[in-house]
Amino acid sequence: MGIARRPGLYIGCAIWLAAFGARAQTLASAFEQAWFRDPIAATLHARSAEASARADAASATTPGPPAASFGVLSDRMNRNEGAQKWEAELSVPLWLPGQQAARQAHARSAIDEVETQRAALRLSLAGEVRARWWALAAARNAREQALRRAASAESLESDVLRRFATGELARTDANLARNERLAAESEAIDAQTALLGAEARLRALTGAAAPAVLAAESATAANPALDRHPRVLAAAAAAEVARAALRVATRSAREAPTVAVRVERDRGAAAEPFASAIGLRVTIPFSAGPQLRQRTAEAIAAASRAEAELAFARAEVAGEVDRARAALEAADRQLDAARRRRELTADNLQLIEKAFALGEADLTTLLRVRAAALDAEAFGLRQRAARDEAVSQLRQALGVLP
Repeated sequence: MGIARRPGLYIGCAIWLAAFGARAQTLASAFEQAWFRDPIAATLHARSAEASARADAASATTPGPPAASFGVLSDRMNRNEGAQKWEAELSVPLWLPGQQAARQAHARSAIDEVETQRAALRLSLAGEVRARWWALAAARNAREQALRRAASAESLESDVLRRFATGELARTDANLARNERLAAESEAIDAQTALLGAEARLRALTGAAAPAVLAAESATAANPALDRHPRVLAAAAAAEVARAALRVATRSAREAPTVAVRVERDRGAAAEPFASAIGLRVTIPFSAGPQLRQRTAEAIAAASRAEAELAFARAEVAGEVDRARAALEAADRQLDAARRRRELTADNLQLIEKAFALGEADLTTLLRVRAAALDAEAFGLRQRAARDEAVSQLRQALGVLP
């Protein structure tokens, strides 16, 4: 009654639920839902803010904030003749030659790295969504085939029991048909349990129930360049950050020099007037040889490691693309073979069923041919899903999002 009194609320909820369901009907929408829920994606904003703050610091006029110091000297603790001295100093650090440009380049490369890592994380999550999507498709196919086998076994058992009751078939045939039905029911229960697990795993990733139809992705029309692959771009950005960090290390041979303005006011005794003085002080730290060598060696090692990881990423992506293409070609051939096998076993089953109905074939032969036909049909369903999954895996290897 409450809903009937508030039709606007009911209609609004229905529209919202329908829209939410529509967003989950494709692999692309499931991926976007998973990305919205991904906890790692939420940290990218903080990392982007960190990189932007680093860029702001590198664009500042000085490498660090100014510092102010104050001091006072008095003879109150010993002679107490009124002698006083006041000091005030304002110091400002200075950039070393080439240091600011190196830090600015390092900050820009860090910002680019965050963006490329975002793309790489999205691709990695897309691979997980694709894997769970097609695992659910396989579980649904298995459940459908198990239910079909159970229904066929129940129909066969009913026919055998009827013929057993009339004395046309032996009791062993009745027991055999009953055993086949029980085995099919057990298989259907296992398939249903596996299906529930697959649905739960996909729902945990996307936050929504799986759609009724798991649509396949379209084949990639054009192959993008591997140098534009998100994983390669992320590795290249990391290598650039490491190279920029090395340049910063070589430009930071010492601590920042400082320029300070000093103001002093002092008097020798209480009867004397205060005298003022102003001065300039420049502090140039010496180069720290061992510390500089340590920082430079660490930066060189990091840059070398990043270059090696970039080369490895390029080789790995190229290998994954080759394997995905080969897998898709094999899936096409397997699908064609499964179609021919299904046609042959279906025709053979039809002939044996007629022979069994006429008493020209025994139950054992019928069960064997029927099992072969069911296996061929299940194999065909698996190969259809495997072919669709191979298309997704090729798109994944090429770095194409759903």
